[in-house]
This record gives sequence, structure tokens and C-alpha cells, in this order.
Amino acid sequence: MDKKTIVLGASAKADKYSNMCVKKLLAKGHTVVAIGNKAGLIEHLPIVEELLPHSVVDTITIYLSPINQKKYYEYILAIKPLRIIFNPGTENDELEQLALKNNIKVANACTLVMLTTNQY
Repeated sequence: MDKKTIVLGASAKADKYSNMCVKKLLAKGHTVVAIGNKAGLIEHLPIVEELLPHSVVDTITIYLSPINQKKYYEYILAIKPLRIIFNPGTENDELEQLALKNNIKVANACTLVMLTTNQY
């Protein structure tokens, strides 16, 4: 099933987990929006820096440290995803509480593992 996913903290560097995640999501047929601090490409998918509005977003999976997430709070909450996944090292109690107050599910998990084990 196609679940539109925003990968926040996407990187064009092939050794980064965000890059691996984008590739795995695409391979599984999901619609992916890659947002990063630098424009680039992951396979054919552009990494965008601009925070464009999106609708019907299933998941935002985060690959940014908590301090670097702050500038995205308003954007994340405005999109109203069904869930946010905090990948290892990105756990953020402040954003988690904001999400829960806005009826957004939260998971502290590894998106790559979830995809590999068909739990996504």
C-alpha cells in the first residue's frame, strides 16, 4: 500500500541512513518527498530545501537531531501527518508532545527496520 512519506533530513550521500530510507521507500512503491538542507538527488528523486505544503501525508520520518528539528515544528504540525517516526538519535520529547496534542501518532523506531520487516 502506498503511504506518502516525507523524509526530513534527506541526504544525497549514499552512506547516510536517510538516503537508504528514501531508496527503500521508493523500492516498496511509496510516494516520497525528500527534504534536506542541501538540494540534490537520490536516484531520480530531487531533495528539496523548500517547505512546500503537502496533503494526505501518512508519515514524516525524521533524520535530524532534536536541535535541528525546531525550525520544522510549525511545518510538521501544519501538514498533519498520521504519524511521525523518530529514527535512532532523533528522539525529541518536545516535538513528541506537540504531535500527540495534535492527534499525530509517534513512534521511536527505525524506518529501515520497519520497512525490512514489513511493519511499515
